[in-house]
Formats: sequence, C-alpha cells, structure tokens
Amino acid sequence: MAIDIGLGQRTRVSMWRSDALAWLARGDALLLPLFLVGMWWVASANGWLPEQILPAPAYVVETGRDMISTGELFYHAGVSLLRVLVGFSIGATLGMALGVAMGLSPRVEDYVKPLFLAFAQIPTLGWIPLLMLLVGIEEALKIIIIAKGALVPVTLNTFSGIRNVPAKYLEVGKALRFSHWQTLRNIVLPSAVPSIFTGIRYGLTHAWTSLVGVELLASSEGLGYLLVWGRQMFWLDTVIIAMIAIGIIGFSMDRGLNAAEVLIQRWKKGEED
Repeated sequence: MAIDIGLGQRTRVSMWRSDALAWLARGDALLLPLFLVGMWWVASANGWLPEQILPAPAYVVETGRDMISTGELFYHAGVSLLRVLVGFSIGATLGMALGVAMGLSPRVEDYVKPLFLAFAQIPTLGWIPLLMLLVGIEEALKIIIIAKGALVPVTLNTFSGIRNVPAKYLEVGKALRFSHWQTLRNIVLPSAVPSIFTGIRYGLTHAWTSLVGVELLASSEGLGYLLVWGRQMFWLDTVIIAMIAIGIIGFSMDRGLNAAEVLIQRWKKGEED
C-alpha cells in the first residue's frame, strides 16, 4: 500500500537532503587546505624546506598557542577589529546616503557621480602619502583609509539597487498614492536590499584589506603590525599566525553578513507570502 508522507514531510526531507549536500560540499572545500598542510608537513619533516624559509607546522602551532595563552593575538586582533568597526561604520553610512541620493535624484547624480567615479579609481592605499601629510600616522589615518575602502562599493551598489527597482513596483506606489517617503520606505529600499547587502559585503572586505594594508605601513598595533614585526625579526611563525588570523576573521565576517542577508530575505519572503 502506497503511503503519502505529505507536503510538509516531503519539504523536510528535501531540506535534510540540501543540508547533507551542503555538509558534503564543505567537506570537499577542506580537501585542498588539508592537502597543502600535509605537503607542508612532509616537506618540513624531510628537510626539503629550511626553517628560515618555512617553519614546521608543529612549531607554528606552538607559537599560536603561546600567543593565544598570553593574550597577544587577541589584543592585536581586537585593535584591528575596533578600527574596522569604526571606519566601516562611517564609510558604509556615508556610502548608503550618497548612493540613495544619487539613485533618487538625477541632478545629484549628474553633479556627483563623475567626480565620485574618478575618486574611486584611485586605489585606497594610494591616498596614504597625502593623508599622512594632512592627519599624520595616528588613528585618524587608519579610520579614513578604512572608511574609503568601504565607501566606494557601498555607494555604487546602493545606487545600482535604487536605480534598478522594477517600474511596476513604482506604479503600484503611485496607484496607492504613496508620498515620496512612503515610496522610499515601502518600495524602493526593500527592493534594493539585495544590492545594498552586496555592497556592504564588498565594503567590509575592502575595509578589512585596507586595514591590513595601512597597518603594514603605519602602525604599532594590530594584525598588520604583527606581519611587519615578524618579517623584520625573521619570526616567520608569527607571520603565518597573523596571516591565518586575518584570513579567519575576514572569512567569518563575510559569512556573518551572508547569514544576515539570507535571514532578511527569508523574512521579506515571509512578509510577501
């Protein structure tokens, strides 16, 4: 006798299969890193690479354990994260405001966009020599560089999201006699959310890489400083630990924003249903 498990159960089975496939995909993604670490271990164990070029994995692990136990790694990571938090908040806020202004006003776009695009073509680190003369090498320099790194992608993606709102949505707003503020709040911004989140993700990535770059050049604290200090002292184990920390933190922030975007999109879909 055939048994119908029902739509709800079929949906749950489908979700379980999707989760299983995602788990397998994550396992496949670990194969290459594990292979590289294995090759590193083999090369070190057989003396194919001198320790002055690449220290043994066990030595790097021991150094990382010491830096964690003493709090040194957490201290420098905390300094870098605080700088990114402040600089990214400033850059993302200004970027969204500028993107919305250009997206809603053709006049603002005509006056501002050409200059902004020229501004965006200059690499973030290219501003450091000029800013050093204007604000010195203290925290203000780092915050400005980080804010600039976030500003460009957030502005451009916000502008794109505003301009690409489907015309039929705007027509519905006119039919309902929405005011400009109601149209912006209920139609334009919700429709632009995916593009805005893309800009925020790219902006955070640019802010994080800009931070490391400016810390390499002008800092006495932070993960970028650890890279420079380790290179100067030929402590390659410290350099590797700092690189790993930079990669893990950057990846974690990107995944966190991705999870937030998925959550918001599910909420939006639920509201529409």
